[in-house]
Amino acid sequence: MIEFKNIEESKKRIDRYIYTTPLEKSMYLSKDDTNIYLKLENQQKMRCAKIRGALSKITSLSKEELERGIVAISSGNHGAAVSYASNLLGIKNTTIYVPETTPKSKVEKIEYYGAKVVKVGKNYDEAHEIGLERIKNSGSIFIDPCSDEVVISGQGTIALEILEQNSDIDTILVPIGGGGIITGISLAAKHINPNIEIIGLQTSACPAMVASLRDRKFYEMYPTEESICDALVGGVGYIPYKMADRCIDDIVLVDEEDIARAVKFLFMKEKTIAEPAGAIGVGAILKDQNRFKGRNIAIVITGGNIDESLINSIYFQKTLYNTN
Repeated sequence: MIEFKNIEESKKRIDRYIYTTPLEKSMYLSKDDTNIYLKLENQQKMRCAKIRGALSKITSLSKEELERGIVAISSGNHGAAVSYASNLLGIKNTTIYVPETTPKSKVEKIEYYGAKVVKVGKNYDEAHEIGLERIKNSGSIFIDPCSDEVVISGQGTIALEILEQNSDIDTILVPIGGGGIITGISLAAKHINPNIEIIGLQTSACPAMVASLRDRKFYEMYPTEESICDALVGGVGYIPYKMADRCIDDIVLVDEEDIARAVKFLFMKEKTIAEPAGAIGVGAILKDQNRFKGRNIAIVITGGNIDESLINSIYFQKTLYNTN
């Protein structure tokens, strides 16, 4: 069971290694009595929120455990975060399994910080299945991105910052892939303010958590349609699934077109670069602002590692979606 004190302990361990990212009010999205703030984790080290969980886990390990080596399975950002954290703490033996479709920009970051990249599977679920089979007898320490209590505690530090920066926040919008980030954020936020509402965001191309809660079934693997949100596809983590009733007040599905529009909006209006998975909360606002009327909202922009080809498609060519 993850407790608030675990999140506080994580914060103490990782504070020296991370940035306190800005919580900036959006003049373009805020209207009348609705105030919308962007928690810019796309400006975090490695341009992603995942660094918090990776550092939380690795700094908790003993010297003996670290000597066994580190291994992770990732769609990109978690792997880059684990590689960076391993490099920072002097761990030489780190391996990251990624899908064959992982964006080049994320693979480059993983390799730059010294981890070995192994490409397996056509999507995240396949990579996860193959990776788990290969590492089960390796002896290395597996760092799960979404179903490890210490990783989740690290992600909860985002909420500590948000509510320190603005105690009037009453709603937090958080992307859901495996579910680790929203679980950590919710545990911290609801401890501080039990009345705060935590709303999850999933691409309509892969509504895995929505289906899990609807069917009361843990979908560790889940089919996906084609999506620009590489970080939000595939199944959910077991801990996030088991804790969802306690941690998630609602989930909003966002269409791919609205997500692409949000990526462009953040660049053109807010002057910040977000990957599609990180921009999904803005996509939800652009799609239906009336749904969130009268609230003080923090949108967690979880990452900014967008591939060059996707930037070109969304920002300039106008061939992927109509993003005007």
